Amino acid sequence: MKGSTYRRCSCRDPKTGKELGTSCPKRNSRNHCTYSVRQELSPREGGTRRSFARGGYGSLKTAQADLDHVRALLGLADSDDPEGTELIAEMLAEVSRERSPLPEVEETRRRLNSGQDLIGSLTVAEWLDRWLAGKRIRKSGLNRYETDIRVHLKPRIGDRRLDRLRVSHLSEMFTEIRDANAQILEDNAQRRAAIDELATVPWKGTEHRARRRAMKAAIDEMPPFRRITGPATRQHVKATLRAALNDAIGQQIITFNPAAHMEIDPVRKPKALVWTDERVAKWEQTGEKPSPVMVWTPEQTGAFLDFVAEDRLYAMWHLIAFRGLRRGEACGQPWSETNLDTHFLTVSSQLVQDGWEVEASDPKTDSGSRVVALDDDTVDVLKRHGERQGKAREKWGTAWVETGHVFTQEDGSWLHPGKVTDLFERLVAASGLPPIRLHDLRHGAATLMLAADIDIKIVSDTLGHSDTRITRDIYQSVLPHVGKSAAEATAKLVPLQRKAEAEKAARKAAKAAKAAKKAKTKDQAKRKKKDKVKMPKKQSSQQ
Repeated sequence: MKGSTYRRCSCRDPKTGKELGTSCPKRNSRNHCTYSVRQELSPREGGTRRSFARGGYGSLKTAQADLDHVRALLGLADSDDPEGTELIAEMLAEVSRERSPLPEVEETRRRLNSGQDLIGSLTVAEWLDRWLAGKRIRKSGLNRYETDIRVHLKPRIGDRRLDRLRVSHLSEMFTEIRDANAQILEDNAQRRAAIDELATVPWKGTEHRARRRAMKAAIDEMPPFRRITGPATRQHVKATLRAALNDAIGQQIITFNPAAHMEIDPVRKPKALVWTDERVAKWEQTGEKPSPVMVWTPEQTGAFLDFVAEDRLYAMWHLIAFRGLRRGEACGQPWSETNLDTHFLTVSSQLVQDGWEVEASDPKTDSGSRVVALDDDTVDVLKRHGERQGKAREKWGTAWVETGHVFTQEDGSWLHPGKVTDLFERLVAASGLPPIRLHDLRHGAATLMLAADIDIKIVSDTLGHSDTRITRDIYQSVLPHVGKSAAEATAKLVPLQRKAEAEKAARKAAKAAKAAKKAKTKDQAKRKKKDKVKMPKKQSSQQ
């Protein structure tokens, strides 16, 4: 296709207003005219011509360089690729119309080969929207991604070009989040101090009422109480961005994922601690829990189950305490997957909470779909629960909601996981036992199985973990008596010289004590015998 550079004079005849062109008397002056380029492009579908045209170049050299640039872009499409030829021609026509800079050849080649738009630069926000729209996951997970994108990613890096996103930009983003956390903590402290001070101001008296009104107005002007972005949330924000950028790499939109090379503070998951007597005593004094994750001893678990024996959902508390089902799994367990004759149930679904809405979903992970063995006592508990549910079904009649779930509301409808948690917390408070979360009953089930010397693989499978390391890292809270037994067994395996000498000395001391006791006993016997011999003489003398 034809293309050329040419010189152009923009001077006009003052009388007619037309361009003078080649008749301009100053045309031959060195710096008077400018240079222009024109390159023919492939015709449109209707056969009409189109071209790339641009003027205003100060020298022939710069004009020729742009013409070569245009021809290099046209050469990206093979002669037998009409679609590629059309895309590049349309791109150059738009660049000419908009007077925008010519795109780089290699960037255009990459976009053309990956099927991307040749015009425009994709921003992080645009890609995140496109990526989120294409996700096909459960609603709760989708909402979590949406929150990360809306609250953290878009406001801070959304306007940056996707292909120019760097690790330094992410470092700045997380620094801003930490700074915002510090400001939130300061604002919360100021608001709390103001509220506490307001509580000390008396209600009666004109002066006091005026002061209270002024203080309330000042409090209203303060930022509301807010939650900080904790380590776990920051890790999730990073994971969301990393997943989105990995998909962009997969579609050949970018070649580098800065989120994969961004280091942020790790999340330190709290270890489960057992409510020992000492910890219970301190909790009773201060009201503070030693750890966010606390586990009952077997005696405390038994006391709780005895306390809630008449509760309508006793069977669920029992099942979670002994078999470690998750809250959503217990709420969504169907009778069709609960075989009491063979002492097994299959975890195949769960109820998840999205905001305050509840929806049915698959288990949390692939390993969450599992078969759980049931002991005789648990089977008896579930049988009695089923009988009570049958009576309730007859009582409600046509108003009964048939969900097929093992655990339901009074009318048979779904249990709300959030309400189940609230009920459990009220029952724990009423029992007088030290507090634990509902999920901590699952921790307790794992701890009891480990304390019973159940193989770690069986414990992991029962809980639905994908790896036994998860079980070890999170749930292996050793009960005090189990730890003591392990310590004694370990100590006996190591022969120590000082221990042997101590045992020898102890045996020698015991032998000496035994001999001394024997000698003492013998001596006492002799004295007793001697006293018996003397007694008759004494009696005869008295007579």
